[in-house]
Amino acid sequence: MSNFKYRKDEMYAEDVALSRIAEVAGTPVYVYSAGELTESYTRFSSALATAGLNARVCFAMKANSNIAVIRTLSDLGAGADVVSGGELERALAAGVSGSAIVFSGVGKTPGEMRQAISASIGQFNVESVPELEMLSYVATSMGANVDIAIRVNPDVDANTHHKISTGRQEDKFGVDIARAGEIYARAATLPGIAPVSVAVHIGSQLTDIAPFRAAFARVAELVTELRAAGHNIHKLDLGGGLGIDYGGHTPPPVEDYAALVSETVGDLGCELIFEPGRYLAGPAGVLITQVIYVKEAEVRRFAIVDAAMNDLIRPALYDAIHRIETVRRPVTDTLIHDWDVVGPVCEAGDTFAKGCPLPPLAEGELLVMRDAGAYGAVMSSVYNSRALVAEVLVHRDSFTIVRARQEPAVFMGYENLADWQH
Repeated sequence: MSNFKYRKDEMYAEDVALSRIAEVAGTPVYVYSAGELTESYTRFSSALATAGLNARVCFAMKANSNIAVIRTLSDLGAGADVVSGGELERALAAGVSGSAIVFSGVGKTPGEMRQAISASIGQFNVESVPELEMLSYVATSMGANVDIAIRVNPDVDANTHHKISTGRQEDKFGVDIARAGEIYARAATLPGIAPVSVAVHIGSQLTDIAPFRAAFARVAELVTELRAAGHNIHKLDLGGGLGIDYGGHTPPPVEDYAALVSETVGDLGCELIFEPGRYLAGPAGVLITQVIYVKEAEVRRFAIVDAAMNDLIRPALYDAIHRIETVRRPVTDTLIHDWDVVGPVCEAGDTFAKGCPLPPLAEGELLVMRDAGAYGAVMSSVYNSRALVAEVLVHRDSFTIVRARQEPAVFMGYENLADWQH
């Protein structure tokens, strides 16, 4: 059950009215529910435990890197999946132990490798032979020995948006699974690294478990082959990717996903690592925005809001759909109109919804965009020199601004005129 719901005449986050948050933090503003994060994590981890899996859940921080969100999940037992040195810093600052951190990504620099080794992270997910050799060099130079997984590309089409599909041969991620044997053989000869794991991740926002079945079955075969070749594979990183319901595409129950994992790789005796991001954070966040103007054209009715594509880029980038509702509870039997909800940026792509069914709107009306906790604030920018909006975390009847609104003066402070312009 969602922690964002109508109570009396308006929508609440847990026990806090969204209008109160908007009054204190201003709009646009991201609001996260600690209760929703807790429920999502508990549901995911409990399903894995019930299926009898030896599992560790590492939150994919690329979905939401706010340190208060990470701390909420860390306090529940989550580790972190990071893809940059900056995310590693955030994970550690939020209280995640180094041993519970997995470092993924295709372009780790030597500096990031040193940073991660110094933090004693649990595992590197290596995605190419040149990266493998560089990691060996860096680890050896530091007198370290690190556990690695080699991420394999199983050539499975996740049937999701092409920009978030990562498991096909044409995608940049991982190594061809057909070459895995020779690459593990190479890894076994290199100092400073221990190839003890296999990693796979086929994409994001999957609402069908069939692609998982195909990918995990191929990984199980690979583990058998690698062990026969003498490699001590005792961990599997199965990535993330389980989707959420943005509307129209209902994901499978997490219990079905856990059962599939048990069926395909459960008898390998491996410690399993999972990296959910969207599943944990997506439903736990909303974006509140205010109507600036109502504009009625010949054939369209526009609600121009103060949020823009720089605040939530998913509709412009992925054609994503976020359910939009009024913060005030609509009156029963109110006439519903089709609205185009658009932002103020001078691009046609700055559109959040077309033909969105909403009651009559007026200037000053508060709207809420649902399921914005993943790939929302974390992908925001200062395009058009717009402020980075605030983020708020709610816990029962309390809330805290966990990222202050960053006005243009803040980021302009990092700029200066050239020497000859003074």
